[in-house]
Amino acid sequence: MARGQDPATPQAVLDEIYRAEDAESSDGSDEMIAKLEARNREVISHEATHMAAAGGYIKGGASYTYQIGPDGKSYAIGGEVSIDMSPIPGNPRATITKMMAIRAAALSPDDPSGQDMSVAAAAAQMEAQARAQLNQELANKSAPAMREVTDRYAKPAASAGAFVNATA
Repeated sequence: MARGQDPATPQAVLDEIYRAEDAESSDGSDEMIAKLEARNREVISHEATHMAAAGGYIKGGASYTYQIGPDGKSYAIGGEVSIDMSPIPGNPRATITKMMAIRAAALSPDDPSGQDMSVAAAAAQMEAQARAQLNQELANKSAPAMREVTDRYAKPAASAGAFVNATA
């Protein structure tokens, strides 16, 4: 109770109750605030790591989920960074490069979350598809050249009636 107040006044009783509640809850709220502050730092650092690694594939900045602490302040308790996961149309090499960067960004924090692992797996799958597409394109491009080589060196010589020796 504050000095000089009559203990019987309603305000004095309320003041005493508030002081007692503050004393009881300050230990618990201090611990809760410390946990929220630590989580806030962890979440912001985690998302900043994603953003630094993802480069130009980020769609906007990080977004956070907040919790109001006992002190009335907002603390980040979760977060996400939106990344453009679309392939580069008609350019499997660029898609491979992009998916490698996205996979690296998803796995960049020291403690990737389940969602981070899912994004990395999806990027790896898209990278594999782009590699298959690139291999098919390269095979299609090299097929005519291979046919020309085969036609040139494997056909019988018209005048000699024998195969041309490709090593001669």
